Amino acid sequence: MAENAERSEETLYKPSPKSIEREKQAMEEEPKEDLSSLLLPNLNDLPQNPPTAVEFNFSRYFLPDFTKPGHDQYIYRHANGLCVIGLAQAHVALKEEGGVTAVDFNVGKSDRSELKVTGKRKRNAQHFESNSALCKVCTNDNFYIVRCCVKGSLLEVNDRLIKQPGLLNSSADREGYVAIIMPKQGDWLKIKDSLLSYEDYVKLRGLL
Repeated sequence: MAENAERSEETLYKPSPKSIEREKQAMEEEPKEDLSSLLLPNLNDLPQNPPTAVEFNFSRYFLPDFTKPGHDQYIYRHANGLCVIGLAQAHVALKEEGGVTAVDFNVGKSDRSELKVTGKRKRNAQHFESNSALCKVCTNDNFYIVRCCVKGSLLEVNDRLIKQPGLLNSSADREGYVAIIMPKQGDWLKIKDSLLSYEDYVKLRGLL
């Protein structure tokens, strides 16, 4: 009895040759997705000016005339709270003939380039005020003090600038950054509203 039931069940669910043929035809008629469309984007869907790495990874803020006229600096803030500090595009030093010719981190009572921060707890990080000096940038005729811009712990200075000061002239917003600072959330919120957005800054300086 059980054997007969199994046979009748097999007979009941066994597809007919015609149904198999119909399924085969349906599969052949189904449009096949072009795999290249998954790998290569449609050029018409891409923005005319895709964001740079800085624009994609950071919120950009600016301090025009910080402590003195023409001393424009930027703060690029990462989502993790770290702030990259540097010279803004319209900083007076970058406008001088020959641009920046030397960078000296020996300011105040210590040489900032000798700072060595270690571990997750950022041991040895020094705490500075927003107007504390980070370094001195020199041109052919003058020198300018670059400041922290935000109160916080100094984690790193870009000591490449000592041997390659020209990075400030060619890529001040990338390889030519000056320092990285970690402010406390409360200290950041205190100054955030006083900063200019990128759009407002370029409008102010007529850089559009």
